[in-house]
Amino acid sequence: MPERTDYAALIAGHTTVIKMINAGDSGLPVLTRLLRVVQPAIGAASLAFVEFAPTGGRVIAATGDAEWAIGRPLPAADPATVCLLSGPPLRQVRVDRIPGALADELADRGLLRMIVARAEIGGLTVGSLHALYPDGDPEDTSQHAVVGYIASCIAHMYGDQTGLPVHGDGPVVAALADGLAVVDRDHHIRLWNPAAAQVTGRPAGEALSRPLPFPLPPPGQVLDHRMPDGRWLRITSGELPGPGALRVVTFRDITDQQRRDHDRDLFVAVTSHELRTPVTVIKGYADTLTDHWESLHDGDRRQAARIIGQRANELARLVDRLLSAATDSRPGGEPAAPFDLADTLRAAVPDLPADVRHRIVLDLPDDLPKALGDRRSLATVLTELSTNAGKYSLPDTPIEVSASACDGTVSFRVADRGIGIRPEHVERAFDRFWQGESGDRRRYPGAGLGLYLVRQIVEQQNGWVSLRPRVGGGTVAEVRLPRG
Repeated sequence: MPERTDYAALIAGHTTVIKMINAGDSGLPVLTRLLRVVQPAIGAASLAFVEFAPTGGRVIAATGDAEWAIGRPLPAADPATVCLLSGPPLRQVRVDRIPGALADELADRGLLRMIVARAEIGGLTVGSLHALYPDGDPEDTSQHAVVGYIASCIAHMYGDQTGLPVHGDGPVVAALADGLAVVDRDHHIRLWNPAAAQVTGRPAGEALSRPLPFPLPPPGQVLDHRMPDGRWLRITSGELPGPGALRVVTFRDITDQQRRDHDRDLFVAVTSHELRTPVTVIKGYADTLTDHWESLHDGDRRQAARIIGQRANELARLVDRLLSAATDSRPGGEPAAPFDLADTLRAAVPDLPADVRHRIVLDLPDDLPKALGDRRSLATVLTELSTNAGKYSLPDTPIEVSASACDGTVSFRVADRGIGIRPEHVERAFDRFWQGESGDRRRYPGAGLGLYLVRQIVEQQNGWVSLRPRVGGGTVAEVRLPRG
């Protein structure tokens, strides 16, 4: 590990990242690449970036010895979150002096020195960058400057809002204030307040004396307009008294409201579409049994009854998903207790859907430590992850379920050899109703609720779940739970 910052490697790597951006890449892939470039250049054992939203933070990217923490939430009330959001924006801390389970797990791995820099936009914290070092690793003051600089670069990426924030309810979207502009008779801007610059991403120097970057509604009317970056603005205007025919324009970001309205409409559409298939099949076979009972052989009757039972089970699972998602409730609810994770996974396999069950390949060690959580809910987690794996892979390929333990966590993985997942989708896949494809192009059925509910279940048990592309093709879903 170098004792001095390798500026040549840093500049060369940063140049590669800039080329990625110029080629059209954005969001999480660029952020992850940036961390991988910086880590060896500053001699860190690992780098991690935590994105903050009003409800808390989440590790969205990490390298090296902290890669296991990807997907880990940091609730707003967590002492570690409070510690990270207070104090100077750039500082060095002892990891073993930060309260909370995450810091304990880092310390258990020998990562005891941390340089932390907050990524801020106009005083608003969008995330924090962490460079982690082993205890006793020689300190280099240039490391502080580089970490602070990289945090500023990441903040700039958030300001551009090209793929960031990863989570739609992120702080950049949630904290935008009302914009205010004054325009002349030609709709050229004469006044542009700081909030207008934040909302539109156009500083005053680029906006003044130029046309508005959105349509202007008639005086006294309201217009909802979608910006090129996907955000929605609610725009109002009025006439200013006096000469010059000036008009005042106010606008605010209503992206969250639009998303809620969209989710409501999507819920209705998804419910009607997804319920129709199993109900149609059940009705068809039930009518066949009723109308042709005497002419059917015993084997045909059993087959019809078996299909009705399978479809009824699918219908029950779908209704549970829809109800849980509609109420935003967290399934489970049993008190956390130590349980045998390997035994729980083995016991859950026979209850999987038949088309998935025969593809499961188990690799579970006999000496796996106990996990802490709700044993019953793990059957639901395995069902959702394995069903998802089966949906996006060929019917004759295996679905591998493996488990392991390290320090304070016990984990299991569900890996398929299917179409894989794009790096920029590894977090979005957990959003409610999110689908990789939409409309008539969708090749895979589903309500887009399985992974959403998995995250709800696992995080209720103080664990976390993440997705990543599988080496050689496919996807790996990994669930980590506290050790019992």
